Amino acid sequence: MSKAVFPGTFDPPTVGHLDIVTRAAAAFGELIVATGVNQSKNRLFGPQERIEMLTELVAPFPNARVGTFDGLLVDYCRAEGAGVIVKGLRSAADYDYELQMAQLNRRMTGVDTVFLPTAPENAFISSSWVKEIARLGGDVSTFVTPAVHARLLAKL
Repeated sequence: MSKAVFPGTFDPPTVGHLDIVTRAAAAFGELIVATGVNQSKNRLFGPQERIEMLTELVAPFPNARVGTFDGLLVDYCRAEGAGVIVKGLRSAADYDYELQMAQLNRRMTGVDTVFLPTAPENAFISSSWVKEIARLGGDVSTFVTPAVHARLLAKL
């Protein structure tokens, strides 16, 4: 069975992330949803909070688990024995960015990347937008799961 890693900061996890988890869990024997460190992103939730939210998110999928990594994603994939990275794509801009990263990762280690286009109803959802809308008092309840929504409201 093949093992894949779906990486991200997941700050917070959205229904778009859940859609990718659902589809990737169906496509691979094992799926690791891995939250990593990205210094360029301003986080609302700490590492443990993100792990807890992701653990709740993947609970319905028996072949999915949560992992964490610090450093190169391809090194984490190699350590986990995963040959595939899963990336969700919302737009052509995502594709342009992710394609270069996928080619670089493959060149460095042979780890392939599979792109899953987001469901159209989730194409505009991003963790950054969810945080911004919530900070300004907007309703983001349809963009995140109820458990994540409760955590988000408690955080702001």
